[in-house]
Amino acid sequence: MNPKIFLVFLFVILSYTIYGQPEAVLQNTEVASEIKVLESWIHAQMEYRNLPGMSVGIVYDQDLIYSKGFGYGNLEKKTAATSQTLYRIASISKTFTATAIMQLRDEGKLRLDDPIEKYLPGFNIQNPFPDAPEITVFNLLTHTSGLPREAGFPYWTNRKFPTMKEIIAALPEQEMIYPPGTHYKYSNLGMALLGEIVTVASGVPYDKYITENIFDPLGMSSSSVFLTEKDKQRLVTPYSHRFQDGSRRVMPFTDAKGLVSAANITSNVEDMAKFISQQFRKGKRGNRQILDGYTLAEMQRIHWLNSNWTSGYGLGFRVWKDDVYTVVGHGGWVAGNRSQISFVPDEKVGVIVLTNADDASPSFFANRILELMVPVIHETVTPSAADKKADPRWEKYIGLYTDPSWYDTEILIYKNQLVMNGYSYPPEDSPGENLTVLTPAGQDTFKMDGPNGNGELVIFKLDENDKVVRIKVGENYIFPKK
Repeated sequence: MNPKIFLVFLFVILSYTIYGQPEAVLQNTEVASEIKVLESWIHAQMEYRNLPGMSVGIVYDQDLIYSKGFGYGNLEKKTAATSQTLYRIASISKTFTATAIMQLRDEGKLRLDDPIEKYLPGFNIQNPFPDAPEITVFNLLTHTSGLPREAGFPYWTNRKFPTMKEIIAALPEQEMIYPPGTHYKYSNLGMALLGEIVTVASGVPYDKYITENIFDPLGMSSSSVFLTEKDKQRLVTPYSHRFQDGSRRVMPFTDAKGLVSAANITSNVEDMAKFISQQFRKGKRGNRQILDGYTLAEMQRIHWLNSNWTSGYGLGFRVWKDDVYTVVGHGGWVAGNRSQISFVPDEKVGVIVLTNADDASPSFFANRILELMVPVIHETVTPSAADKKADPRWEKYIGLYTDPSWYDTEILIYKNQLVMNGYSYPPEDSPGENLTVLTPAGQDTFKMDGPNGNGELVIFKLDENDKVVRIKVGENYIFPKK
């Protein structure tokens, strides 16, 4: 095994968390083998694309199981990129703003259906849709406000960013593009206003709120909303795209000022791994758990579905479907800093890719890393059917059951699992298409699980001879077929 990989794995094992992650994923030779392939591929891609630097992290549940820097944070000084190298994460800042909004929502300090004028009394923009509903906090979170993409200043051209006071003052010169709730339209202006709502609803400046309620509880000690002069020394040198002669120019440092909540956070792989691990937690908010598990799930599901039906937007996160998995994440890009976080909630696997070039395409790398690593991690932490043993007590449940007003149902053991096969007419096209896994949930009681399950209970009623006399399925019954 590569010595660097071994040290990373050893560190994670020694810092094993209270969440009890399977050590198998940290030690598995297949995982290590895939990482070797991954490193070789990244080196080849960086050489082909002539990229200056990149830092990569892979998260499984509560652990950063792999992190490494490739290339240079500064080409001239040959400063190596590492997992601790600081990058501007740009629009990934929006996910922190969304997290703050959901914290305040859960505390009862705001509602998602509140009109934004409740918190921004100076809000005044030209509205060519007089019959349209008011813009709500929810609209800002989901980019369905209909607001222009940017505030009324050419800051991406001249790098002169306005203050929030200037943004509000310029609103009367701008016009809404769509009626609220009718179109998805990505809006930095909307997210800037959302950050101001955080300040108003909490009574605390945005940067102080994010630090005290997100960075500090998660232990993100290298992350900041506004960079100190000392931290600027750890920041990567941001580079433009390659010019025809192969050269790149250094891009200017960007302070987003009034758009801070849309694009200004600085972080590194190690800190962003803690933010991704947070996305996989269940239970109630408290200490290192900065949001309830139910709220996290609410943020990670689609609230706006695009017309292609393969992608959409959650609450602060993009959500999309690849060939197999539902992926949640966000990208960022500001002046030579491009970034991507992507994670698969169902598999508890996440990826961080931070780069210092305008043509680096971190989403390309993140997607490929997920495609490579999710299956091998899944196989490592999920017992195979061969490893499972059917409970011999299940034999008494096996048989054919019927309901006079419905179709037959068969209970059988399949791949060492108790399953229910509901017959249909015409029969399904593929064998096993209607199988529902029955997961033990008490004495003679099972939960309908798996892809065809609905979470309801299946309860076997037995006589004095331990024979099944009926099965309660949800609120109805089926009986042994004579």
